[in-house]
Amino acid sequence: MNSTSLIRIGYTLSLTGALGSNGRTAQLAHQIWAEDVNRRGGLLGRPVELVCRDDQTNADLVSGIYKDLIDLEEVDIVVGGYGDNTVAPAMPLIMERGRYFVGLMALATNTIHTYNNYFVMIPTGPHPNAELTRGFFDLAARQNPSPKTVAILVADALFSKGPVLGARENAARNGFEVIYEARYPLSTQDFMPYMRELGAINSDILFLCSYLSDSVKLIQSMDASGLTPRIVGGAMIGPQNGSVKSQLGPLLNGIVNYEYWLPIPKLMNSGVEDLISKYQDRAGAAGADPLGYYVAPLAYAQLQVVEQAVRSTGGIVDAELGAYTRDAVFQTVVGDLRFGPGGSWATPRVLQVQYNNIAEHDIDQFKRLGAQTVISPSDIATGQLIYPYSDAKLRPRKGVEPNFEVG
Repeated sequence: MNSTSLIRIGYTLSLTGALGSNGRTAQLAHQIWAEDVNRRGGLLGRPVELVCRDDQTNADLVSGIYKDLIDLEEVDIVVGGYGDNTVAPAMPLIMERGRYFVGLMALATNTIHTYNNYFVMIPTGPHPNAELTRGFFDLAARQNPSPKTVAILVADALFSKGPVLGARENAARNGFEVIYEARYPLSTQDFMPYMRELGAINSDILFLCSYLSDSVKLIQSMDASGLTPRIVGGAMIGPQNGSVKSQLGPLLNGIVNYEYWLPIPKLMNSGVEDLISKYQDRAGAAGADPLGYYVAPLAYAQLQVVEQAVRSTGGIVDAELGAYTRDAVFQTVVGDLRFGPGGSWATPRVLQVQYNNIAEHDIDQFKRLGAQTVISPSDIATGQLIYPYSDAKLRPRKGVEPNFEVG
């Protein structure tokens, strides 16, 4: 069968560099989707081919990659990559060419452009900056004694701008005072000077926004320094990743952070258990996150959205795909979803998780619910926040056993 009979989907992912593990996780989930679709006869009777290029976690490469995919590769459909670093630089070209564009985890890219053919899988809803950390600060406000002060320490990078804006908004809404704010270069290796500054101010809340390797160093440095704010975490890209989980092990106990999907009973939608099983069987060979919970379900669902739009419109016309996606309800492995203003989920669903009862570095313990308790939103929570952090950090507790497993 020659290439003209294919439906070719082109995009870029960060397969190497700082976000390589998450990018390879998305790539594997996409490959599983393509295999599943092709096994069922393809799209519109045509096999699907994924044309994925590595942007090396380098935003400067992204626009050129998409230009080549559109003009030289002449792909039929383009989709967005892992996060703001990959999606934002592509937007001017995508808008110029009028392309349909479903991104993966870019937080607030379209708040500037308001492009009506843009959609994104990150479940932060119409107000993404605030929604990402709303649960973190609201949980803090309900504790007794209530915290009063906030310290903000974040990576000096594009991805941290939105979460910081949201953190300030949520802190103010709950009556907290921000008494410290600092940004560290992504090249930082020694975080102890920051820990000493944080120790001197002794804030009640420590809000962190970091990449994978930064998250490891920050948590290790916090433990070594003996720093114990009342609640810590918030917007760290790292603790969701299986490799980071196993590397940190018990040092994660007590940390509160966001997640988008976990294998809890209320999120076990049709097809997701099969996806996770297939994914975990192949993750090691692919050099991807050994668990896949954070990225794989949303990445698979990303292409399910494209699949449903193509099948429902009967073609690959960008304007028609966009018009359909603005109004449709999509059935995906992360549940039924509808897109709202700006192409975000109409209804947000950001989880806040506290790590508990971690006694070792074995990755398998993170397949069980007891190692990561969903504490928000309340309608799907599996437990309650242990507060303050100094108490939660003392776990694991004898006699506490995990109670759910998948994958």
